[in-house]
Amino acid sequence: MLDRTEHFSPQVILQSVKLRKYENNWFGGKEKVFKLERIVEVHQLKKQGFKVAAIARMCDLSRTTVYEYLERDFQEALSWVGDLKTRRRKLDPYQEQILGWLKDYPDLSASQISDWLEERCSFTNVGDSTVRTYVSELREKYHIPKTLTYRVYEALEEFPKGKQAQVDFGEIKVKTFEGKWIKIYVIAFVLSHSRYKYAEWQDRPFTTRDVLRCHENAFNYYGGMPEEIVYDQDKLMTVSENGGDIIYTEAFQAYKQQRGFSVYLCRAADPESKGKIENVVKFIKRNFAKNRVFHQIDTWNEQCFAWLKRKGNYQVHNTIKKRPVEVFALEKPHLRKVSSLLSFESNRELSITRSVHKDNIIKYQSNRYSVPIGTYKPSSENIVYIRTEEEELIIEKSPGGEAIAIHPLCQGKGQLIKNTHHSRDRSKGIQAYMETIKKSFKDQEKAQLFLKEIHKRYPRYIRDQLQIVQKAVNDYQGDIQSALDICIEQALWSANDLHDVVKHLARVHAHENTPLSDELPVIEVSSVHFKEKASLRELDGYLKILGGA
Repeated sequence: MLDRTEHFSPQVILQSVKLRKYENNWFGGKEKVFKLERIVEVHQLKKQGFKVAAIARMCDLSRTTVYEYLERDFQEALSWVGDLKTRRRKLDPYQEQILGWLKDYPDLSASQISDWLEERCSFTNVGDSTVRTYVSELREKYHIPKTLTYRVYEALEEFPKGKQAQVDFGEIKVKTFEGKWIKIYVIAFVLSHSRYKYAEWQDRPFTTRDVLRCHENAFNYYGGMPEEIVYDQDKLMTVSENGGDIIYTEAFQAYKQQRGFSVYLCRAADPESKGKIENVVKFIKRNFAKNRVFHQIDTWNEQCFAWLKRKGNYQVHNTIKKRPVEVFALEKPHLRKVSSLLSFESNRELSITRSVHKDNIIKYQSNRYSVPIGTYKPSSENIVYIRTEEEELIIEKSPGGEAIAIHPLCQGKGQLIKNTHHSRDRSKGIQAYMETIKKSFKDQEKAQLFLKEIHKRYPRYIRDQLQIVQKAVNDYQGDIQSALDICIEQALWSANDLHDVVKHLARVHAHENTPLSDELPVIEVSSVHFKEKASLRELDGYLKILGGA
């Protein structure tokens, strides 16, 4: 094999390079000079006796690149470097887009840019190293520096499959479509063996109930739970470290006993003991959330789940050198199965929250369910609680409170499930109608009780019921209060019963008011009638009729 290093005299070549280095038209400028100098440097080191691996370390190049440089002679090198001027690179069509991102968000990482190219431009035909190189060159060319921060973590031994998960919290400020900045909060889970991740966001700080709900959602996402979960000392779960005899919050202690997992609580100021989740929270905040525009929390969570599938659990992990999704497939059978009986949907104390959208719907399992018009109020929290019972979705204003909507669960996706009574607010008209009728009674408290009961029993026909009551009041004003007393006493909770009772009372009272014979009025008769005499029949006529002689 020809030793191509003989074509290079270091003194001659370097002098040639220096003479040409500052010529403006030299193969495209300083960048090309730099590449040519690297080729010369590689040949020099090889001639001095260094091995390829050592040259790669010294020049900060891959061994493949070193071999490629060694295969070139000087003229080939000049030709190759010159060709770089006209060579079209994979990311060139997206240069303006990437530059715009870097100028708007100078702290963007190459990994995040790679994800944005896939998410926003549907461009996947490029490796992470290519993106890193391209972004680095753009930063240097357009003077867009990036400030880097480093944190050192202690390495831990790998855990067996299904043994451990780690949990931690984070928060970040993001910009909304209106240009405002808001703070949102995240809880993140990671399985220690496979590095398979789960995350859930809220637009308010987490409560203990929220934490438990997210645990159930994570177990459902994983299809099981690990033997042990690692936590930081957080007031949502712990009261005191107590010298090792840890005191948990009441709700978390009950949940831990029900689920049966063990807890490893980190000591104060010991982030290395849960370094995996520390990195996961940072990864989620920097790669997914940073510089992303916030619309509303449900959409944000949907985007996060898509990111987990696309990037968070698919990208090759830097430590295990494998894709978490592939390792998780092997770990999943080792997770402990969780009972569906403990799901938050069926537990009134642990309801799932949902945000009410401005068009008065909530989202659940990729479908939209209506709530009464007026449930959404600007500048309010607009949070409702949902649970499922017997194939029905129950929506409540407070956990265990009165249901504001009940829908059949939809098994499809992307459907709008709407109650026709949610089209307009009927509550104000009904309440006003009830108030008007109540004032027609002497005892308004009893009237309110009766109206409330028929509203409860006939919610779909309440207007018809009220119309019957109103008619009874108008037709039998004198007896209506007595009829109401009887209905309440006999538990006759129906407008028709009230109408029948008051009608009966009216008939009875009408009969009782009929005058007796001694009270009949005296009718005066003219004396002329008394002067007339009745005709007389002969006695013989009666004897003949009776058959006498």
